Amino acid sequence: MSFRNIILKAWFSQRERAIDRFRRRPVETQARMFRQLLRRGRFTEFGDRYDLRHIRSVERFQSQVETFDYETFKPYIERMMEGVRSVTAPGRVSLFARSSGTTSDRSKYIPVTMESLWWNHTLGMRDVATVFSANNPKTRVFEGKTLTLGGSCSREGRNLVGDLSALLIHETTFWSGWFRAPRTETAIIPDFDEKCAAICRQCVGEPITAFAGVPSWNLALMRRVLEYTGRKNLLEVWPGLEMFAHGGVEFAPYRTSFEELIPSEKMQYMETYNASEGFFAMADDPSRSDMLLMLDYGTFFEFRSGTQIVPLEGVECGKVYAVLITSNNGLWRYEIGDTVEFTSTNPYRIRFAGRTRQYINVFGEELIVDNAEHALLAACRKTGAVVSEYSVAPCYMSLRERGAHEWIVEFEREPDSLERFAEALDGELRAVNSDYDAKRRTTLERQRLTVVERGRFLAWMRARGKNKVPRLVNDRRVADEILAFQTEQAL
Repeated sequence: MSFRNIILKAWFSQRERAIDRFRRRPVETQARMFRQLLRRGRFTEFGDRYDLRHIRSVERFQSQVETFDYETFKPYIERMMEGVRSVTAPGRVSLFARSSGTTSDRSKYIPVTMESLWWNHTLGMRDVATVFSANNPKTRVFEGKTLTLGGSCSREGRNLVGDLSALLIHETTFWSGWFRAPRTETAIIPDFDEKCAAICRQCVGEPITAFAGVPSWNLALMRRVLEYTGRKNLLEVWPGLEMFAHGGVEFAPYRTSFEELIPSEKMQYMETYNASEGFFAMADDPSRSDMLLMLDYGTFFEFRSGTQIVPLEGVECGKVYAVLITSNNGLWRYEIGDTVEFTSTNPYRIRFAGRTRQYINVFGEELIVDNAEHALLAACRKTGAVVSEYSVAPCYMSLRERGAHEWIVEFEREPDSLERFAEALDGELRAVNSDYDAKRRTTLERQRLTVVERGRFLAWMRARGKNKVPRLVNDRRVADEILAFQTEQAL
């Protein structure tokens, strides 16, 4: 056994026991995180303001400390970015993850403390390897390297600001060359085309056995690799490929494309939930479609349903909750903007349900991302289509026309009939959403389908500095921008 595998086996054994402990004792684990965070925050400005040193219970914490979103918490973050020490976390914070998000045009800056860097985000990435190893004892994935497609970061005064992926790569250079490719300076090149070209030159000859990142950007990179090498699929380039750890967006629309790129039964796809605000969950059981909530990463969780906010032990299976966190990155009772549905409480498992502000309810139809994803997959199955990207917006009523939804769709493989695809999509939406069905009988026409050429959404994201496509938007800002961008590029 190689020295590398000896180190990995020792780490995996330790973390497997820790993961098993919080599976069996979730409430006790969260209570420990709660106490640690209170001790850590008591000597900060935030701690003084909310008298954290005298809080002993979750009930008092909830009554004494209000909840925050980005806008209400931003004054604390701005003070941290100015270099003020011990604002909401001990010491000076100099790393900030910049996120354009999908609910606001303005950038958000999320503090990344050294504690959260190592004991949340990096620990989560190491646990991905731990869980994969436990599920695949004969794997050879660790004999090679993981290709990590990062974003970019730069110095802004004394702070390092950029995509979370770039911050992690920049601050953990130890892993580069040993476990990870490409080299750090390549991984954080700002220009995507330049980055892809450099990765092709550096990594085609490397023993790549896994890759990690956002599906849409990785799909674009993998196509570039095939163009560069002239190969038909990625196994001809990297025959040892076994795993893709993905996150950031729903994977289902991309699965068919990846299976065509990597035609191997041993290839596994592992979902992770690693947001700018923290690493929260990962798929630990290949036979399931949900994720295990990671409870010992320095995060205390709360969940909101309507106006009611409960700690972990108060959640119910089948209900959708907005997520609030108190974390070692200096966020306190912070609503991150995501919603999750609990699929199990023994252990606690979740599935990502969407963004709190990603919905369409212009006509009372209450369409959510989960409805849209379900209907889209069904329409694809019925017509042989593969959708790479999409976004939905309302078309407003006029004196002579009923309202509608416009689906802007980019196909990887077009359906056998666009009319059949549209009918199937509408039928599934009506089947899974009774409000939508009711409005289709009165104020809503069938959706309008606008097909754009392949690569349009990726080009739009690059031009606008975004990492994700907003799936549902309750107005036409994003849709009109994408369509106008298409016109601009065509001229």
